Amino acid sequence: MIKQLLAVLALTFAGSAFAAADVNKASAAELDGIKGIGPALSGRILDERKKGAFKDWNDLMARVKGVKEGAAAKYSKEGLTVNGEAFKTAAAGNEKPAKAGEKPAAKK
Repeated sequence: MIKQLLAVLALTFAGSAFAAADVNKASAAELDGIKGIGPALSGRILDERKKGAFKDWNDLMARVKGVKEGAAAKYSKEGLTVNGEAFKTAAAGNEKPAKAGEKPAAKK
């Protein structure tokens, strides 16, 4: 009986370990809980948020030093949202150039 109870509790807490945080509502602690965001970055986010809510991911990337497309994609994957929206990568056709020796992607 005790083992079953402990198993249920472990599953409950494991599910709550991944918590989404909206950049316009999250506290410093909640932002710090996103993998890759530490106290320095959460401070910059909160400082910019005082000037006004972030409209979208582009606004966040433009206003907060250290948040560009790669980081935005990583933070979004870890649960960060802007106005409830996950980061969407660049539209098709804006792919990075192929590495040396790779064939370019076929156009559709």
